[in-house]
Amino acid sequence: MNAAASRLLVVDDVEANRDLLARRLRQLGHEVALVDGGAAALAAVERQDFDLILLDVMMPGMDGYEVLKRLQADPGRRHIPVIMVTAVDQIDSVVRCIELGATDYLPKPFNPVILKARVNATLEQKKLRDRERLHARSLERELEIGRQIQASFLPESLPREEGWEIAACFRPARQVAGDFYDAFRLKSGRIGLVVADVCDKGVGAALFMALFRSLIRASADLVDPALPGVDDPVERAAARVRNAVVFTNDYIARTHSASNMFATLFFGILDPATGALTYVNAGHEPPVLRERAGTLRRLAPTGPAVGLMPDRAFEVGRVALAPGDLFVAFTDGVTDARSSSSAILGEEPLLKLVAEAHGSAADLLAAIDRALSDHGTGAESFDDVTMLAVLRSD
Repeated sequence: MNAAASRLLVVDDVEANRDLLARRLRQLGHEVALVDGGAAALAAVERQDFDLILLDVMMPGMDGYEVLKRLQADPGRRHIPVIMVTAVDQIDSVVRCIELGATDYLPKPFNPVILKARVNATLEQKKLRDRERLHARSLERELEIGRQIQASFLPESLPREEGWEIAACFRPARQVAGDFYDAFRLKSGRIGLVVADVCDKGVGAALFMALFRSLIRASADLVDPALPGVDDPVERAAARVRNAVVFTNDYIARTHSASNMFATLFFGILDPATGALTYVNAGHEPPVLRERAGTLRRLAPTGPAVGLMPDRAFEVGRVALAPGDLFVAFTDGVTDARSSSSAILGEEPLLKLVAEAHGSAADLLAAIDRALSDHGTGAESFDDVTMLAVLRSD
């Protein structure tokens, strides 16, 4: 915006005042529109964009206070700077206008030097604010593109297997997230299950989220452990889980050590035919296994977070899901969800919902999500929320 080509609106019920202001503003090189009242001013800003409004305070009908209130209440108009025009002895009026959102004020009678200085200063401020808003919109567009790309890294659909239900819930705290989940079919017919939480938040965590997810998924099927003479499918699954986590850990730790990025991660391979779940819990929140009888078991970490240091040892855990059993993995955004008073949800409400769940896996995750929403009413989202549930039918 060039200050010499700015569009100004003068609002005053006194014709002589309007004409005087218009003449002096045009001498400064501005385009000027004139209206004689508050209602006409609001109609004018609906029809045309203005860079500055000079608004008289005392007018019959709708006065300057009301016009200013309505402009400030309109998201599409509140960015227009307003200089209030008022008598020099009406300081209380000036204070009220500033409190209502006016940018500056101009005393009557008009002084040409003061008029020029305040108009030019206000237009320069608007120019800077316009640049900031343009930059913010550009960042928002970039983040939206990032959100769409990140969403493409999550599975479009979850594996379907007779006798099994897999459900997921993913609710990022920002446009992009450091959490992710995955559920994918391996060449063997088994199902890979992943829930992970990359350290930190924002764009950096989102970039590493994509890297962690891709490394785990690719290495789970492409890294074929050499186990000559070992035909036990459980042992082969264990080697496959361990190798995928070790490969991912060593790659991140050696290639991206300067970034100091790591992730807590649960990666398991489920055999739908037997219910065997072979897994590595790399420093992650212990998932919950609810047995059909109602007993809750926690799958504790079997190794450190992934990406901290190379050549770390990761033990493999094994459980079996019998008919009626339910498995739930989640990130700490669930248990650390905060209320408006900063109270965290904690594990107890989560475990209670898991213990009492009698519906589908999707129903359980919906119930947990409702509990999170109820707990966080009025509070800004603190962390990403990610959950993955697996239910074996009776």
